[in-house]
Amino acid sequence: MIRIEPRTAPGRWMTLGVPVLSAVIALALAAIPLALAGADITVAYGEMVKGVFGSVFAFSEMLTRATPLMFTGLAAALAFRAKLWNIGAEGQLYLGAMAAVAIGAGAVDIPGIFLVPLIVILGAAAGAAGMAVPALLKTRFGADEVVTTLLLNFIILIFVQMMLEGALKDPMSLGWPQSAPVLDQGMLPQLMPRMRVHSGLILALVLAGIAQFMLARSVWGFRLRAVGENAAAARHAGIGVNRSLFGVAILSGGLAGLAGVSEVAGLKGYLTADLSPGFGYTGIVVAMLAGLSPVGVVISALFIASVFVGADSMSRAMGVSSYLADLVVSMSLLCVLIGGFVARYRITRTKTAEGVA
Repeated sequence: MIRIEPRTAPGRWMTLGVPVLSAVIALALAAIPLALAGADITVAYGEMVKGVFGSVFAFSEMLTRATPLMFTGLAAALAFRAKLWNIGAEGQLYLGAMAAVAIGAGAVDIPGIFLVPLIVILGAAAGAAGMAVPALLKTRFGADEVVTTLLLNFIILIFVQMMLEGALKDPMSLGWPQSAPVLDQGMLPQLMPRMRVHSGLILALVLAGIAQFMLARSVWGFRLRAVGENAAAARHAGIGVNRSLFGVAILSGGLAGLAGVSEVAGLKGYLTADLSPGFGYTGIVVAMLAGLSPVGVVISALFIASVFVGADSMSRAMGVSSYLADLVVSMSLLCVLIGGFVARYRITRTKTAEGVA
């Protein structure tokens, strides 16, 4: 008779090894469609590596792609730690971007030293507001946040499209639905001359470090982890479960909003309806691959950004579809879910009474 039993305590090496092994297996499995497409696997992966590390520009492009994934990955990781399933980072990203252009496109005329922090703060506040409604529905009425946050993504995107055709529309866009550009003094400073990587990366790294410290060393982090492990036991111990959930929901939404700020005020300079290629949803993969660790989110975001940027380079060099990157990311998630199950449970075989007889 086969039984599935929980492990007493998964080893540290198993916990750290599962995400790494998942990424390796995903890359190995991706070689199958590459071979079927007639590509030389060694050359293809060589082009991927060259597309990320082959030049300073290539490396900076990887960092640029990783920046919003760090924000959305942190948003998902912190919420998931408390068993709050925020699937709405995509919509919260657009709310943060919309707030950035609403303020930064000329609504206030102040020096950049004040305008940039104002854009960042209001962008985070807009993202937090987008998560406040689902959090309130969950804590007050028990509504499923998976449903509410997911559906709110579509509502927010329609609202953004309406605003781009109305109040936020750039009169100089020749009819194209895009916002007015953010003022030069409202743009996030660039980190490298003639490169697109910007100081939003520094902000993401700082926030990841703070989140890691708070989770591991603060009373707030202990309460959050307690709520995530066992909400009933946490409530019995005197922890305000609903207050903790609402607080982490606001924080999660704010981090997702910063992803929108980084894309608008750090990279593109204006808002369009296709600003995000799915950063909010990919952030969930980033968080899961990181084991919900804030520091792990940084590493996971760099890996997934490398896959996307490298796949684009490989596609240009060899004519192979760049959708291979989506395949690698999806298989990484599948592998990490299976690996997480193996890390937490073990399969044992026991003898039945008949077998003993």
